[in-house]
Amino acid sequence: MIVAVLSDIHANLAALEAVLGSLGSVDAVWHLGDVVGYGPEPDGVAERLAEIGAIGVRGNHDEAVCGGDVLAWFNPDARAAAEWTRRRITPRTRRFLEGLPETLTPPELPFTLAHGSPRDPIWEYVFSPDVAAENLAAFATPYCLVGHTHVPLAFRHDPRRMRQIVPEPDATLQLDDRRAILNPGSVGQPRDGDPAASYAIVDTAALRFTWRRVAYDIETTQAAMLEAGLPPRLSRRLSFGQ
Repeated sequence: MIVAVLSDIHANLAALEAVLGSLGSVDAVWHLGDVVGYGPEPDGVAERLAEIGAIGVRGNHDEAVCGGDVLAWFNPDARAAAEWTRRRITPRTRRFLEGLPETLTPPELPFTLAHGSPRDPIWEYVFSPDVAAENLAAFATPYCLVGHTHVPLAFRHDPRRMRQIVPEPDATLQLDDRRAILNPGSVGQPRDGDPAASYAIVDTAALRFTWRRVAYDIETTQAAMLEAGLPPRLSRRLSFGQ
């Protein structure tokens, strides 16, 4: 089974379409939350994911937009974008977001899906080997897929330590009997210094995880954000992958 793994799309429809256009033939699409927030097209992204039958989990921005009492945790720009999205989305999009579980384990496959971490699916960032190691007891499958950091990363449990892997674009990690936490990076708002949309392809039979990047029309998204009245800083940062 060939699966596209997407995370942190953040209502950036141009980035999502570029990713979907680059996939080739896949059997499924999984998303790791933060479907909305920051970007200008929450309805378009939610509708597109529903249209292709994507399955996935809820992120902290999805939680906020659905009315969760979490806006105090957000910085001013993120809060403004969440409030704008709350006012903007259709009932259909709200139902889509409300229906997302916090974690998901696709049947008969060795993967757990979470947005932040398996032990704190909405909020925790897995950004260090120590945090990754502390999360191993929180999921039962061999591998866990997470997002939230907006940075492509992997953590693999070698015999004596948790090893961090920072992949190059198009790098492939061969999965084996060592447990791992894997992050595909962000589709809609990368934060690793590369503005191209980031995602991953998983071959569940061969147990291969491959990171990919694809350029998209950033200026289209930026123009839509400014027209919508979203904070200008959120628009500018897309040019720099920050």
